[in-house]
Amino acid sequence: MFYTEPQMKQAWAIAALAILISLPGLHAAEKQYGIARIVSVDKKARERILYYLVNTPVTHDDPYYELTLQQNDWLYRTEYTPRHAADSLADEWKPGAEVQMKIADKHHMLVKSPGGLELQLIVVKRVPATPGMDAPDPAPVKK
Repeated sequence: MFYTEPQMKQAWAIAALAILISLPGLHAAEKQYGIARIVSVDKKARERILYYLVNTPVTHDDPYYELTLQQNDWLYRTEYTPRHAADSLADEWKPGAEVQMKIADKHHMLVKSPGGLELQLIVVKRVPATPGMDAPDPAPVKK
Protein backbone atom coordinates (compact mmCIF):
# COMPACT_ATOMS: atom_id res chain seq x y z
CA MET A 1 0.00 0.00 0.00
CA PHE A 2 1.41 3.34 -1.01
CA TYR A 3 0.85 6.45 1.01
CA THR A 4 0.53 9.88 -0.45
CA GLU A 5 2.20 12.71 1.37
CA PRO A 6 -0.95 13.95 3.23
CA GLN A 7 -1.80 10.39 4.32
CA MET A 8 1.77 9.87 5.55
CA LYS A 9 1.64 13.08 7.62
CA GLN A 10 -1.71 12.03 9.04
CA ALA A 11 -0.33 8.58 10.00
CA TRP A 12 2.66 10.16 11.78
CA ALA A 13 0.39 12.61 13.59
CA ILE A 14 -1.86 9.78 14.83
CA ALA A 15 1.17 7.76 15.98
CA ALA A 16 2.63 10.77 17.82
CA LEU A 17 -0.72 11.53 19.45
CA ALA A 18 -1.07 7.91 20.62
CA ILE A 19 2.39 8.01 22.18
CA LEU A 20 1.72 11.33 23.94
CA ILE A 21 -1.56 10.05 25.34
CA SER A 22 0.02 6.86 26.71
CA LEU A 23 3.06 8.54 28.38
CA PRO A 24 1.33 9.69 31.60
CA GLY A 25 0.04 6.17 32.20
CA LEU A 26 3.52 4.72 31.84
CA HIS A 27 4.99 6.98 34.50
CA ALA A 28 3.76 5.46 37.75
CA ALA A 29 4.26 7.31 41.01
CA GLU A 30 6.98 5.71 43.11
CA LYS A 31 6.03 4.97 46.71
CA GLN A 32 7.71 7.18 49.27
CA TYR A 33 9.41 6.10 52.49
CA GLY A 34 7.36 6.34 55.67
CA ILE A 35 8.39 6.24 59.31
CA ALA A 36 8.17 2.85 61.06
CA ARG A 37 9.22 1.59 64.47
CA ILE A 38 11.04 -1.67 65.17
CA VAL A 39 8.99 -3.68 67.68
CA SER A 40 11.18 -6.79 67.97
CA VAL A 41 14.32 -8.36 66.53
CA ASP A 42 15.07 -12.07 66.92
CA LYS A 43 17.95 -14.08 65.49
CA LYS A 44 16.82 -17.56 64.46
CA ALA A 45 18.16 -20.43 62.37
CA ARG A 46 16.78 -22.89 59.84
CA GLU A 47 18.21 -26.37 59.60
CA ARG A 48 19.20 -27.36 56.07
CA ILE A 49 20.23 -30.85 55.00
CA LEU A 50 23.50 -30.74 53.09
CA TYR A 51 23.81 -34.43 52.26
CA TYR A 52 23.29 -37.92 53.65
CA LEU A 53 26.10 -40.07 55.01
CA VAL A 54 25.07 -43.71 55.45
CA ASN A 55 21.39 -42.78 55.83
CA THR A 56 22.25 -40.03 58.34
CA PRO A 57 21.51 -36.45 57.34
CA VAL A 58 24.35 -33.96 57.66
CA THR A 59 22.77 -30.58 58.41
CA HIS A 60 23.77 -26.95 58.57
CA ASP A 61 22.04 -24.08 60.39
CA ASP A 62 21.31 -21.04 58.21
CA PRO A 63 20.76 -17.93 60.38
CA TYR A 64 18.07 -15.35 59.68
CA TYR A 65 16.51 -12.43 61.52
CA GLU A 66 12.83 -12.05 62.27
CA LEU A 67 11.87 -8.38 62.63
CA THR A 68 8.50 -6.97 63.59
CA LEU A 69 7.88 -3.42 62.38
CA GLN A 70 4.96 -1.11 63.15
CA GLN A 71 3.82 1.54 60.71
CA ASN A 72 0.67 3.46 61.59
CA ASP A 73 -1.92 0.84 62.60
CA TRP A 74 -0.20 -2.18 61.04
CA LEU A 75 2.35 -4.68 62.29
CA TYR A 76 4.58 -6.34 59.70
CA ARG A 77 6.40 -9.55 60.61
CA THR A 78 9.37 -9.79 58.27
CA GLU A 79 12.45 -11.92 57.69
CA TYR A 80 15.97 -10.96 56.68
CA THR A 81 18.51 -13.57 55.62
CA PRO A 82 22.08 -12.25 55.68
CA ARG A 83 24.28 -12.96 52.68
CA HIS A 84 26.91 -14.66 54.86
CA ALA A 85 26.29 -16.62 58.06
CA ALA A 86 28.69 -14.40 60.02
CA ASP A 87 26.89 -11.17 59.02
CA SER A 88 24.64 -9.52 61.58
CA LEU A 89 22.34 -6.53 61.80
CA ALA A 90 23.78 -3.15 62.72
CA ASP A 91 23.66 -2.13 66.39
CA GLU A 92 21.07 0.57 65.63
CA TRP A 93 18.53 -2.09 64.54
CA LYS A 94 17.03 -2.67 67.99
CA PRO A 95 13.48 -2.54 69.38
CA GLY A 96 12.13 0.98 69.69
CA ALA A 97 14.33 2.43 66.93
CA GLU A 98 12.69 4.38 64.13
CA VAL A 99 13.48 3.50 60.52
CA GLN A 100 12.24 4.54 57.09
CA MET A 101 10.16 1.90 55.36
CA LYS A 102 8.39 1.48 52.05
CA ILE A 103 6.42 -1.45 50.71
CA ALA A 104 7.96 -2.62 47.42
CA ASP A 105 5.24 -5.17 46.65
CA LYS A 106 2.98 -7.60 48.49
CA HIS A 107 5.86 -9.72 49.82
CA HIS A 108 8.82 -7.32 50.01
CA MET A 109 9.67 -4.09 51.77
CA LEU A 110 12.68 -1.80 51.79
CA VAL A 111 13.85 -0.52 55.16
CA LYS A 112 16.40 2.26 55.63
CA SER A 113 18.03 2.88 59.00
CA PRO A 114 19.27 6.25 60.31
CA GLY A 115 22.83 5.14 59.44
CA GLY A 116 21.87 4.79 55.78
CA LEU A 117 21.89 0.98 55.68
CA GLU A 118 19.08 -0.29 53.43
CA LEU A 119 17.75 -3.84 53.64
CA GLN A 120 15.18 -5.71 51.59
CA LEU A 121 12.93 -7.69 53.93
CA ILE A 122 10.47 -10.45 53.10
CA VAL A 123 7.00 -9.74 54.52
CA VAL A 124 5.72 -12.89 56.23
CA LYS A 125 2.57 -11.50 57.82
CA ARG A 126 0.67 -8.21 58.09
CA VAL A 127 -1.73 -7.77 61.03
CA PRO A 128 -3.54 -4.78 62.52
CA ALA A 129 -1.84 -3.35 65.61
CA THR A 130 -3.75 -3.32 68.85
CA PRO A 131 -5.06 0.18 69.69
CA GLY A 132 -2.83 1.58 72.50
CA MET A 133 0.28 -0.37 71.66
CA ASP A 134 3.25 1.53 73.05
CA ALA A 135 6.90 1.23 72.11
CA PRO A 136 8.63 -1.55 74.02
CA ASP A 137 11.73 -0.89 76.10
CA PRO A 138 14.83 -1.18 73.94
CA ALA A 139 16.42 -4.58 74.49
CA PRO A 140 19.51 -6.16 72.97
CA VAL A 141 19.21 -8.45 69.98
CA LYS A 142 18.58 -12.04 71.07
CA LYS A 143 21.36 -14.24 69.72
